[in-house]
Amino acid sequence: MKGIVFVMSGPSGAGKTSIVKEVIKCNTNLDFSVSYTTRERRPAEIDGKDYIFVTESEFGKLLEENEFLEWAKVHGNYYGTSRNQVKKSVDSGRDILLDVDIQGAMSVMKALKDAVYIFVAPPSYGELIRRLESRGTENIESLRMRLEDAKWELEQVKHFQYLVVNDNLKHSVSQFEAIITAERLRVDRIVNEKGERFLFEEKSI
Repeated sequence: MKGIVFVMSGPSGAGKTSIVKEVIKCNTNLDFSVSYTTRERRPAEIDGKDYIFVTESEFGKLLEENEFLEWAKVHGNYYGTSRNQVKKSVDSGRDILLDVDIQGAMSVMKALKDAVYIFVAPPSYGELIRRLESRGTENIESLRMRLEDAKWELEQVKHFQYLVVNDNLKHSVSQFEAIITAERLRVDRIVNEKGERFLFEEKSI
C-alpha cells in the first residue's frame, strides 16, 4: 500500500512548525518533506532538517531540472518541495508531511488529488500579530507584508479538507494526529482497487 501525502498550510505565525515537530516525533511512519528555500537561515534552524538553504542560482537550476512538485515566491523568497523526496516516501509505503505556504498548497492540489489538505489557523488575527512580533525576525515592512498577505491566506481555508485552530499546541497536535489516524483507516485506502479484503485471511472472517 502506498503512503499518504499530508499537506499542512496556513499563514506565517499560525504555529505550523511547532505542530510539525511534535507530530513527527509521535509518528514513526511519517516522513517530513524538507523544503528548499532561498531565504536566510534563522538562528535556531538547521540546514537539511528545517529547510535546505540554497542560493537563487541553485534554486533556478533545480527548477530547470523539474525537481519541484511545487514552488512559489513568498515574501521575496523562493520555496520549493522536492518531487523526488515525496515520490520516494509514498512509493515505499511511508506517509509524508508537507509544510508549505498557501500558494504551494494550491499548486499541490492541482498535482495530487488524493493528498490530505490541512489548514492551520491562529485563534485570532490579533494573536497572529502578537506571534509575528514576538519572533523578532521581521522588520516593520516585512511584518506589514506578512500581515497583509495573511488576510488573503485565511480566506483560502475553504479549499482545504480539515481545519486546526492552533490556540493550544498540545490540543492542536492531538487534532492533527486524529486526522492522520482517520485517513489511515479509510476503507478506500485499506481495500485495494479490486475491492478485495486483503487484510484478512478467509479463515479469520
